[in-house]
Amino acid sequence: MSGRAVSVARVLTTLAVGNYRSLRDLVLPLSRLTVVTGANGSGKSSLYRALRLLADAARDGAVAALAREGGLPSALWAGPETVGRAVREGRAPVQGTRRTKPVGLRLGFAGDEFGYALDLGMPVPDLRTAFNRDPEFKRECVWSGPVLRPAALLADRAGPVVRTRERKGAWDREPHRIGLTDSMLTAFADPRVSPDVLVVRERIRSWRFYDHFRTDADAPARQPRVGTRTPVLDHEGADLAAALQTICEVGDPDALHTAVDQAFPGSRVDVAAGEDGRFGLRFRQHGLLRPLSAAELSDGTLRYLLWVAALLSPRPPELLVLNEPETSLHPDLLPALAALVATAAERTQVVVVTHARPLVRALESVGDAALLELRKEHGATVLAGQGMLDRPAWHWPKR
Repeated sequence: MSGRAVSVARVLTTLAVGNYRSLRDLVLPLSRLTVVTGANGSGKSSLYRALRLLADAARDGAVAALAREGGLPSALWAGPETVGRAVREGRAPVQGTRRTKPVGLRLGFAGDEFGYALDLGMPVPDLRTAFNRDPEFKRECVWSGPVLRPAALLADRAGPVVRTRERKGAWDREPHRIGLTDSMLTAFADPRVSPDVLVVRERIRSWRFYDHFRTDADAPARQPRVGTRTPVLDHEGADLAAALQTICEVGDPDALHTAVDQAFPGSRVDVAAGEDGRFGLRFRQHGLLRPLSAAELSDGTLRYLLWVAALLSPRPPELLVLNEPETSLHPDLLPALAALVATAAERTQVVVVTHARPLVRALESVGDAALLELRKEHGATVLAGQGMLDRPAWHWPKR
């Protein structure tokens, strides 16, 4: 069985982040293929981590993820609540001001079908517990359509209390209670009571993230392993050979061979299965008398093959986020990588975070890519060229 799978993956249209590191107030438009770029320190990594935090919320892991970052106070925007005109014009230094709004980290997204937002804040100190630094969910909302409106709310959480809409549009008579450190996406995703919450949770759980693959001498991808059908490459790339063989059998082998040939003209990748069930790569290169194993490949060649396996997955996610995929790749490989990303974007929504201008230019030339350039203003990340009237419509749930 071969041939490219047809996908009708839904597309997120808006991503919003508030008070997370340098992302003080950022609302971004998203396309099927979105390229996020900017200088070092402009906030690209923070944006990638914010997306991962959203995904963690769907697995009840947002609180633990923030703990790994040093806790909520370390992840919050460190600047003043507001930046006055005199500061923006350079006539006065940045100074702290008295806060007038609750302190919290806010994340959200929206598409044509659903939207979701969360607001995490610090708990009220309690002498009965030692966990007074665990952030709490102050608000959480799921709504229909691209913009939060009271009439569009499907599930609304304030503190420990969750309300849901009944089929006729009225709110349920008996609100439900959940833990303050639990997301309603996990603690309240009951198909009998809140099917819309369950749908949003499963959509977020399908998101897939790839960061930096290991290619050192001891990298898992270099070792032969017992192979099983692998429609999704793991984050370490340990099942690379099995993932490539799966693409050949149930995915798009033509796209795989094209991707390899575009990067390394005249080359081909095969997978050999031993009698013990272990799978190993065989990289056949023009001019060589024998194929090379994964252990013999250069770091750049192995990394490119890992991207081939990740981007041509026979089971594409709803959202695929790539963080600096150009790392360790020779500039000559970037056009082939861009073509590979464009192929993936035909079946799923892709966000690429990169600071490599050659990759940005290559992506703009091969696909209908939307370019978002981030920069810093007074310590805060902003989208270059975006005025207040250019921002996508977005409303945060109020505490």
